[in-house]
Amino acid sequence: MSKFDEAVATYQAEMDKLGLAYDADLLSAVAKGLGPSIYNADSSKVSCSDDAELGTVKKNFLIGKLGLSDGPKLDEALNSVCEKMGSSNRNKYRAIFYYLLVKHFGKESNYAAAS
Repeated sequence: MSKFDEAVATYQAEMDKLGLAYDADLLSAVAKGLGPSIYNADSSKVSCSDDAELGTVKKNFLIGKLGLSDGPKLDEALNSVCEKMGSSNRNKYRAIFYYLLVKHFGKESNYAAAS
């Protein structure tokens, strides 16, 4: 099993543990889109308590990658995903976090060619 496949298996197990349904192909495509950051212990996770990090996710991913317009709906989505993943959960994997944002905004088509 490749390092990438191991990472995706970890994300799938975490989503199962959290009781979140997922599309394995889309999850894999989102993880692939994150590149080498998924292999770094720090960059592979999102800290919901770090406003600067959430701001970066909003600017670079939601606005930059998904092409969404800035506004309160983006902050609401970030808060919603933080809640879904659990405030006490220290393993808020970036791939799962971004996957949930993609699903929230119905932007699966952004990853159609990647899978």
